Amino acid sequence: MSDDEREERELDLTSPEVVTKYKSAAEIVNKALQLVLSECKPKAKIVDLCEKGDAFIKEQTGNMYKNVKKKIERGVAFPTCISVNNTVCHFSPLSSDETVLEEGDILKIDMGCHIDGFIAVVGHTHVLHEGPVTGRAADVIAAANTAAEVALRLVRPGKKNSDVTEAIQKVAAAYDCKIVEGVLSHQMKQFVIDGNKVVLSVTNPETRVDEAEFEENEVYSIDIVTSTGEGKPKLLDEKQTTIYKRAVDKSYNLKMKASRFIFSEISQKFPIMPFTARDLEEKRARLGLVECVNHELLQPYPVLHEKPGDLVAHIKFTVLLMPNGSDRVTSHALQELKPAKTIENEPEIKAWLALPVKTKKKGGGKKKKGKKGDKTEDSSPAEPTEG
Repeated sequence: MSDDEREERELDLTSPEVVTKYKSAAEIVNKALQLVLSECKPKAKIVDLCEKGDAFIKEQTGNMYKNVKKKIERGVAFPTCISVNNTVCHFSPLSSDETVLEEGDILKIDMGCHIDGFIAVVGHTHVLHEGPVTGRAADVIAAANTAAEVALRLVRPGKKNSDVTEAIQKVAAAYDCKIVEGVLSHQMKQFVIDGNKVVLSVTNPETRVDEAEFEENEVYSIDIVTSTGEGKPKLLDEKQTTIYKRAVDKSYNLKMKASRFIFSEISQKFPIMPFTARDLEEKRARLGLVECVNHELLQPYPVLHEKPGDLVAHIKFTVLLMPNGSDRVTSHALQELKPAKTIENEPEIKAWLALPVKTKKKGGGKKKKGKKGDKTEDSSPAEPTEG
């Protein structure tokens, strides 16, 4: 076996060290989500909350692997975003932004952490008020949560990406909601947040992906976004975009001095992972980023919106396809939901939810979640949606 093959071999879940790094990153991002949630109160500035989430991830990862000979990259894998109400995703404003949270807002928190390039991401939806969530807000969150629980059971060796796409759309329809178009769930590998194996949220003529089968020892970021609207979000203002990722396969001789300055800073500080423009020398950033994006040196993550009045929910999790079944390593408990819609008369959805998450063949009963998954739908983690 060549060194390259050995290297490739060791960098998936067959290596206990790799599993540990994924789980450590997951533990940090789960705690970061908990921290940000605890600070989400009416009149809190969104940018302050985003900065707290990122700072916590940097601090916690910075405390790990300090004394190793070979430097280990670690830190934020996706900047903290808080997208409110009909805003779908990627809202992580600049320091000068004054946007605050309001009572009754439905917020989507999205963030990621990595250790040595092994990435854990999480997305969660929370309504800013006391007591159970009711009405359409409860429907749209229940739709996202139930779709996530179904996806967890269908992202398994032997199943195909198209199986998941079809299933999550059926779940959303049961709650009279839509899965939002253009959201992709990706395989993740070391330093790769958006791998080649992809699960589409919605199939349509414009977005096609290769059919792919899930395999043991793979890792996926499962990204479910639901809407009470049409599920066809739009970019309203390019100036809202603050998150970018360097396109490592592209090169271009930038003309503007500001662009060269900023691209050099990005190449040094954020060579691979998505980053926020907040972390750049801000005065020159806005100017220089435009030329970088125009020549495809940077991939922007645009802030998308449904129509005003539409409600959007987001659940994202990281799952490790271990030999003894699926291990969902990122999550957060939901508020009590009292949806008007129910899946009581949906035998196909109930059958998916009754599938085990863990298999029993290799002592998979050690974790509580595994035991839950082996039981029937009533005691599965999907239960809150029926509140």
